[in-house]
Formats: sequence, structure tokens, C-alpha cells
Amino acid sequence: MNAEQTKWARRFKWISLIEGLSFLILLGIAMPMKYVFDMPLAVTYVGWVHGILFILYIYMVFPTAQKLKWEFGRTFFALLASILPFGPFIFDRNLKKNQHVDF
Repeated sequence: MNAEQTKWARRFKWISLIEGLSFLILLGIAMPMKYVFDMPLAVTYVGWVHGILFILYIYMVFPTAQKLKWEFGRTFFALLASILPFGPFIFDRNLKKNQHVDF
């Protein structure tokens, strides 16, 4: 990988990990706070932050796929990972293993 590809890979990694963490916080902390403790503002705020991070993630998939020369399957997996809990973490591990990306 050249320097520009490494930069894009590193940037995508951090965005994907933060987006994945925000999704887990939304599902594991904010949703129970809403439904168990009757605190709906937790979902409002965490959901808002997660929504912005989700849009940023989707926005970054396509230029990253182009820079790193991903095939359709890998790009599709990156998009699918964004809607699955733990998906971004699995995709990151797969990316490190198959493209030998070292961050």
C-alpha cells in the first residue's frame, strides 16, 4: 500500500470503529434506558450522534473503496457491516487480514 492508501485506510478504520461503537451504545445503553428506565432522551441524543456517524461512514465507503481498489463484494460487505451490530469490527478485522492493512 502506498501512503495515500494507508491514509484512507486509517481514516476509514477510525470512522468505522467510532460508528460501530456508537451503534452498540445506542442498542446496549440508550435503548434500555428508554424502555426500562423511561428516559427517552438517551435515545434522542445517542441516536442523533449515531445517525451522523452512520452517514459519515456510508459517505466514506465509496471513496475508500476506490482508493483501496476494493471489489464489489468487499464494498458491499462494508455497507452491510454498517447496519449490523459488531459489523464494523468484523469488517476491520477482515480488512487487516485480507489486505494486509497495518494501522
